[in-house]
Amino acid sequence: MRFDSAHWQHRLDTLRAAHHVPGASLAVLVDGEIHELASGVLHRGTGVAATTDSLFLSGSLAKVYTATVVLQLVDQGLLDLDTRVADVLPEFGTPDPAATRTITIRQLLSHTSGLTCDFTYDSGRGDDCLARYVRAAAEVALDCPPGTALSYSSVGYAVLGRVIEVVTGGTWDQAVRDMLFTPLGLTHSVTLPEQALRFRVAMSHLGGPGQDPEPAPAWDLMPRSAGPYGRVITSAGDVARLARMHLDGGVAPDGTRLLSEQAVAAMRRRVVDSPDKWTVSADGWGLGWTLYDWAGVPGFGHDGSAVAQHSFLRVVPHAGVAVVLLTNGGGVNGLYHDLFSELLGELAGVRMPAPFGPPASPPAVDVTPLLGTYLREGVVTTVFRGEDGGTRVRYEFVDGMRDFSPPLEADLIPVSDAVFAACGGSFGPQAVPVVFASLSNGTPCVYIGMRATPKTA
Repeated sequence: MRFDSAHWQHRLDTLRAAHHVPGASLAVLVDGEIHELASGVLHRGTGVAATTDSLFLSGSLAKVYTATVVLQLVDQGLLDLDTRVADVLPEFGTPDPAATRTITIRQLLSHTSGLTCDFTYDSGRGDDCLARYVRAAAEVALDCPPGTALSYSSVGYAVLGRVIEVVTGGTWDQAVRDMLFTPLGLTHSVTLPEQALRFRVAMSHLGGPGQDPEPAPAWDLMPRSAGPYGRVITSAGDVARLARMHLDGGVAPDGTRLLSEQAVAAMRRRVVDSPDKWTVSADGWGLGWTLYDWAGVPGFGHDGSAVAQHSFLRVVPHAGVAVVLLTNGGGVNGLYHDLFSELLGELAGVRMPAPFGPPASPPAVDVTPLLGTYLREGVVTTVFRGEDGGTRVRYEFVDGMRDFSPPLEADLIPVSDAVFAACGGSFGPQAVPVVFASLSNGTPCVYIGMRATPKTA
């Protein structure tokens, strides 16, 4: 199918402006060719234009790079997916000794280890930052017992980064560069802020909906130890080149095999279903990849965010299509939905679901069994009846995260018996999915932001 660059440039420009996104970069892989487009500005304060060679903070897209390197090490016989992490990392631990002894590489990759997400610890700028991070994380409580649920885990990917270092004898940054960036020709991909200074780099922008946002006070707030789960600084085209390698069965454009066909297939084979199918559009998870089901059409990809820069990667294997969008603030979710609905619909026959929100006529739901307190590391979620008799949710940061944000509170509007939309209040202008489920051991839990939080009272 011929890709009409002029048409899609017009659509990118129009939709970006309509959603008040300062700048965006788009890459589309179709028929084996990568088309790169850009729109807007990298920084509203300086007016520097976004270009196709501009770099953005891709956030959690970094997890795909980390997972790919891990599978390369498995291919080389240096790791096994069912290797216990403690057998590779003597410093690895959790407050639960039994869990520490059982957590595997496969569970880290598929977010089923029980390790939590929101442990941001500045372990310094040295090459030992991941080793120091893993030791500090040993004191952090699990979200849930290993293997009992999907719970999105950045800590797990930091641990994988340290596994890579121990196995390769170098830093995670070196491994990603040597095993992916260099053989794939990703000349506009780096992992450290100082490496990004030689490129045109996007600035994050903050602001409310329906208005042009302003430049954020800081560009990148993450410590170096966040690299394996949150910092690959890259162009949209380079992300598409990584996706093309996966679509091509693990082979680089020059014919070099970087991943076995078995490893490529394993990464996109479903390990666990996702109770929350809306926060990052996930129907399930493989080994690193988010898995999608668009009305029977399967796909894979990942989302990412850092400060206010948001990234989206969607791959449709049957059509050989990959679409990458990198943005720097504003109404990014609206831009993503509108643009990808058009692109994936035309290029791959994908019908994307409508954005999440409460129904016009909410169903009647007995919320009594759902009321109570849910607890995970750093966060207490309380579901209660408000003064007007309606159901409300309070999301409160505690302990080491208590200064992260004031408590968030909103009304809960039923979407189904188990799915609710948190609307209004301090949760913000967009409806937030709140999903009630159970761990495999029967313990009730609630999902907000893809994190499983068990019920305690």
